[in-house]
Amino acid sequence: MTRRRDPNSELDLFIPLLHDVPLKDQRETMERPFFSLQKRKRLKPIEYRSPDGDVWVKVEAMPAYGMATIWDADILIWAASALARMKAQGVNDLPRTLKTTTYDLLRAIKRDTGGKAYAELQAALQRLETTSIRTSLRAPTRRTEAQFGWLDGWTLEIDQNTGQPRGMTLTLSNWVYEGIVGDRSLLTMHGDYFLLTGGLERSLYRIARKHAGVQPEGWLCRLEILHTKTGSDSPSKEFNRMLRKVVERNQLPEYDLRLTTTQDGSPALFVVNRVAALEGAVTAELALLNERDGLPPPAPAKPLKTKGRRLVQANA
Repeated sequence: MTRRRDPNSELDLFIPLLHDVPLKDQRETMERPFFSLQKRKRLKPIEYRSPDGDVWVKVEAMPAYGMATIWDADILIWAASALARMKAQGVNDLPRTLKTTTYDLLRAIKRDTGGKAYAELQAALQRLETTSIRTSLRAPTRRTEAQFGWLDGWTLEIDQNTGQPRGMTLTLSNWVYEGIVGDRSLLTMHGDYFLLTGGLERSLYRIARKHAGVQPEGWLCRLEILHTKTGSDSPSKEFNRMLRKVVERNQLPEYDLRLTTTQDGSPALFVVNRVAALEGAVTAELALLNERDGLPPPAPAKPLKTKGRRLVQANA
């Protein structure tokens, strides 16, 4: 099933190793639970509904392979980054099928290139193809939904002399492809994201990048809602314990984390972009100095976009 070949002529489009190319990921999937956060096989479905009830997601695994993991999603980030680069270079007909080598792909997502890594890559491709997702995202009404897998197919070419993988192709599903090539559908991620070893850390970074962005005032999320947004299948008590460890390490790229409470006393996580917070503090200090000296307030070097209310209840 997974070794079939696609006769599409797009297979001739070869994607080399991405050097110094910004990582890109889909906005829609960054803030909602689409992937398992554990490396052991997960068969329990993910079921998520936004606080306002407008967006829901259900992810189901095929028992033979298990659910696609947040590490498997690195392959989709590679595909989004490759297509974004091609789009920036002026390629008009962006392909749904991408061709590369297993070695280049593994290096691009900062994985080991030993024999075990190739077996793990094949397992990841199997999970991406067989995991079933249903969601109301992009649906015009609440009564409609989309169902898809991450990949429609893939191939691995094996060297006849050595038995080692060489070339490979990935065919993205229509839903994934349309989410990548759409205008303003991607966000740039920090290159060190691939170095995060914990599933929860990876999920928190994706959520922070989508919600906190570069707004200097940061973003606040109740822990009970954060639990559902990650898709973690751990009980609340265990989830909070794991979260405290991540906050104590505070090693996410770009973002500082702090446990706090909301105005009604509910436990919450506060996330702020380090650079944006520093810029905001400097601007505020200059404003105070200018006010003291009777000067107009300074204009920020780069206008920072804000997203309104800070509580996650305001988001889908």
